[in-house]
Order: sequence, then structure tokens, then C-alpha cells
Amino acid sequence: MMARLTSYAALMTGGMLLASFCAPASAGGVAIVTTKVIYPGEIISPQALEEVPVTNRTRDLSTVATFVEQVDGKVAKRTLLPGHFIDINAVRDAYLVEQGAAVQVMFVQGPLTISATAMTLQPGSAGDQIKVRNIDSGTTFSGTVMADGTIRVGAT
Repeated sequence: MMARLTSYAALMTGGMLLASFCAPASAGGVAIVTTKVIYPGEIISPQALEEVPVTNRTRDLSTVATFVEQVDGKVAKRTLLPGHFIDINAVRDAYLVEQGAAVQVMFVQGPLTISATAMTLQPGSAGDQIKVRNIDSGTTFSGTVMADGTIRVGAT
């Protein structure tokens, strides 16, 4: 098929377009692929990743990982196959707090600080809004997971 198309282009244009049909597409950037199967819930290590050139100029790279730091240390949400682009939506940050863990809950407003121990009702990463249950009173409420693993609650 390619030979027929090349011959036709050479015939119609006197050989002027021959190079544009035969030359490989210029690189459209790089993308990250896995070198092995990564299953849901598995942490992605840099040893399981590799950069590959993208030769399809029309391929939109905005939804896939284009550098290792975007996916290194993250957790796969679904199975990632070797040699396939890694969709950014297919990975998530590792959870700081797991479901059922006892955590410190903090309420801070001005000079007032109240802390209590609560049980998480769902897992969460830094910045996630999760539900927790006060161990002493049994009251369920929501809070924001902080980078240090504590839960910050506010006044309503």
C-alpha cells in the first residue's frame, strides 16, 4: 500500500513529495510507559518505568505521564500494561491515612486548639476530605487530611 501511494505521489508531482511520504514522523515528545504489569493498589517504582519517544505528531500528550516524577511513588488505580502510555487518571497519591486507623483530630481557631482521637471511616491523601468517627462520643464528622497525617476540622 505504501509503495503504491509513494509511486502515485511521485507520478502526480514529479517526485517532489516522495520525501514527505517516506520520511518518518518527527518526534512529538516523550511519554512514560511501564516495563512490567502493575496491578491496582501497587506502588509505582522508577525501576518499572521508561521514557519512550512519541512519533505520532497528532497524539495529545496532555492526559498521559510525560516525565517520571508524575507517577513515581503513586499508586495504580487500574492495571497498567507494559509498553502502554500511563494515563494520569490511572494513578493516585498514596494514602496518608487508611480506613479504620486511629488518628489525631485537630480543631484550631485563633488561640483555641482542641484535639481528640478518631477512627477514619475512609482512606485519604493530603488535602482529601474524609469522614471520621470520634472514639469517645461516636459522633461522625468530616475533616481534611493534613500532610502530617492528622485531620483538621473547622467550625460550621
